Amino acid sequence: MENKIKDFIKEGVHYCSVFNLEDSEEGLTFISSDDKYIQVGIWNYKKGKSLEAHYHNEFDRNATRTSESVYVVKGKIVSKVYDLDKNLICEVVLNKGELIVQYEGIHEYSILENALVLENKNGPYFGPEKDRTRVEIE
Repeated sequence: MENKIKDFIKEGVHYCSVFNLEDSEEGLTFISSDDKYIQVGIWNYKKGKSLEAHYHNEFDRNATRTSESVYVVKGKIVSKVYDLDKNLICEVVLNKGELIVQYEGIHEYSILENALVLENKNGPYFGPEKDRTRVEIE
């Protein structure tokens, strides 16, 4: 089965990727490329698979922005992604089992049905005053 990652790219800027976990191939599939500030991978393994014990080495990383992934555990939401000039890049309805990884731009969400959503960001988190800027979308 071919992975069905939907990438939203405008003028060479990769704003986000959308993926349904049910479409993942067996094994390890990374949604994000190695150069992104957030790394998102999906495990699709059969019973009995073992992953070798390991830890991640400590070293300085330079992350100048916060990226995030949002996974819908249950319910339905809509995600809108804009460029920094407030032009709509995409509007995506996300159902149970779907994931959006946001790399660039402005984003907003609306809850369409009662929802349980898992959000993941790169850190450390410095609080809302330093880490984000609210904008008005017309």
